[in-house]
Amino acid sequence: MVKMRCLVIYDIPDDRARAEVANHCLDYGLDRIQYSAFLGDLSRTYQEELMLKVRRTLGKREGKVQLFVICERDWSQRLEVIREGGHGEGSGA
Repeated sequence: MVKMRCLVIYDIPDDRARAEVANHCLDYGLDRIQYSAFLGDLSRTYQEELMLKVRRTLGKREGKVQLFVICERDWSQRLEVIREGGHGEGSGA
């Protein structure tokens, strides 16, 4: 089973549905990288399973959920700025 790096992002207004989708992502071993974004390695079968659970969770409620597969070459070229707690004003860009 070939695993691929996957990024799942979502915009779901309903609190309960949003929490359930987050739990589905965690159940599949994805790591939360932002409030509405998860990252991890999934086989194609698990990608499809996860999105089926998401579709069922949303039902008729409003929401957008996207799953992107990111190859190693593209992943290695990502740019990011991460500034976590403990950094005061004027700590540089």
